[in-house]
Amino acid sequence: MNTATPHMAFEVHAVSAQLGHTEVLHGIDLNLPAGSWISIVGPNGAGKSTLLKVLAGLLAHSGRVSLLGQPMARMPSRLRAQQLAWLGQSEAGGDDLKVIDVTMLGRLPHQSWLAAPSAADHAAVEQALKATQAWQWRDRTLGSLSGGERQRVLIARALAVQAQVLLMDEPLANLDPPHQADWLDVVHTLVAQGKTVVSVLHEISFALQADQMVIMALGRVIHQGACHLPETHRALEQVFDHRIIIKALENDWVALPKTH
Repeated sequence: MNTATPHMAFEVHAVSAQLGHTEVLHGIDLNLPAGSWISIVGPNGAGKSTLLKVLAGLLAHSGRVSLLGQPMARMPSRLRAQQLAWLGQSEAGGDDLKVIDVTMLGRLPHQSWLAAPSAADHAAVEQALKATQAWQWRDRTLGSLSGGERQRVLIARALAVQAQVLLMDEPLANLDPPHQADWLDVVHTLVAQGKTVVSVLHEISFALQADQMVIMALGRVIHQGACHLPETHRALEQVFDHRIIIKALENDWVALPKTH
């Protein structure tokens, strides 16, 4: 009997995963609510990116994962690709493709085999590139862009899918502060539309602006909770060996290095 609930974007039960011969996730149990932004944080080697790949269906694992109330193992790949968009770390390839063509790849789950892009596809690509301030480069090749410009195009490709759930691994990599703020605006817009964003972030102060935080260490989830709660702040300080301290700044929370 399937007991998955549609109000959860993901339900994860007893998930373990290996990289090579090393187990890096150990019996993860996790529920991630739909229509919210969840940030995943933790020290290097905690298993954050591995967990995100499991959620994306990119890594073999034991246990069960449900996406929007349906067991992922039984979902048709096309349906999963329509409902779930992925942005990985340091994605390579496609340097000879124009920016507009790279972004159009995000529309493949919605297109028939060998069909030309529809008006809806072109509109989704334009909207995504404008959201990341990359529309002006649409005729340039991906290889001609800087690292930050390239990252904005790859974010646009994920947005162009128009999926209900977006998984982003280090989306702020190579972005300067104004474009990090643009990404934050995009995330808030997506959540306001009822979509779900799950992001792995090293920028703890940005991660604290999410709705919920999942804190990991050594392949396990040690805490999940709302980002404004004191117990979340304590768990966050603890996982980083009390080398950071969480402070209030106006209406937000920030992580500061702890000095001795």
